[in-house]
Amino acid sequence: MRILLTRPREDSESVAARLAGLGHEAIVAPLIEIELLDGVELSLAGVQALLATSSNSVRALAAHRQAAAALNLPLFAVGDATARMARAAGFEAVRTADGDVESLAALARKTLQLERGRLVHIAGRDRAGDLKALLAADGFTVDVAVLYAAQAATALPEEARAALQAGTLDAVLLYSPRTARIYADLVGGDEALLAAVRRLHHVCLSRAVAARLEPLGLDPQRILVAAEPKQDALLRRLGEIEPAR
Repeated sequence: MRILLTRPREDSESVAARLAGLGHEAIVAPLIEIELLDGVELSLAGVQALLATSSNSVRALAAHRQAAAALNLPLFAVGDATARMARAAGFEAVRTADGDVESLAALARKTLQLERGRLVHIAGRDRAGDLKALLAADGFTVDVAVLYAAQAATALPEEARAALQAGTLDAVLLYSPRTARIYADLVGGDEALLAAVRRLHHVCLSRAVAARLEPLGLDPQRILVAAEPKQDALLRRLGEIEPAR
């Protein structure tokens, strides 16, 4: 199958390689560009652990001038991909949640102790869920360090547009509510593109992602949601699709 990937380029390229191993062809068409923010002070004194809600959080932290000091702290990752990125960056004490903010908060509650110090959430400027509020309700002090911004695309990349117009795509993978909203905004205003995307399968990491596609009026049977918010589960749903060609 030919599959459209909409994540930031670094994330999409690793997925594209995995899809190639499964016999699929991927078109990488990032709808978000990651911009690292300069000059952000990262206060680590009295911190018992770091919280990372995406691979981009880890990339931004690894590029920060205080990265060496951060490596000495435990890092709690939202899911498997973020955990792998953290270990590759040099973090040794990495704990992994089940793929969403709620499970990350639950893991922190179960593992960490209030009296051992505050937590730092390494985050982007736009965030899904409120990790700070979830943990503050249990008495934790959580500081949010915004180290990157995710800039939305203002147009569908030309390769993706051409593939849609030619009818050569089978599916779209969507990983976040924000990316799904950007995708819906970009294709929803073009009748030719809208007709094309309605013929595709849309494979979503969660129901929250799928909900952002509602304005497109897609056939519900062509929207597949992963059984859990993990990439392996997403790719298993992709494997259920019978290619049209």
